Amino acid sequence: MSTTNHPTSSTTAPDGSQHLAAGQHVALRLWENEEPGAPKPLSSKPYETVGYVLKGRAELHLEGQVTALEAGSSYLVPQGVSHTYKILETFSALEATSPPAR
Repeated sequence: MSTTNHPTSSTTAPDGSQHLAAGQHVALRLWENEEPGAPKPLSSKPYETVGYVLKGRAELHLEGQVTALEAGSSYLVPQGVSHTYKILETFSALEATSPPAR
């Protein structure tokens, strides 16, 4: 099996996330220094998301359940599930999405 090292660079998406490396089945992105404020609009996505909180605090609202997130927490948002976030303290997280978020 041959592998090729493809250099990657981050790009900032319209939603403010930085899209990092991406393959055919998974993509990596960074949310950095998201500021506290009103909850993000309720949404559902055509991909599964797993994340790890680097700093700050937030609430993940996932189909009627609220999960507190803080540095060191990990989380899962299943594909197609309605959810929103409320940032409570300047927040940074690393996320992987499958299939890749575009």
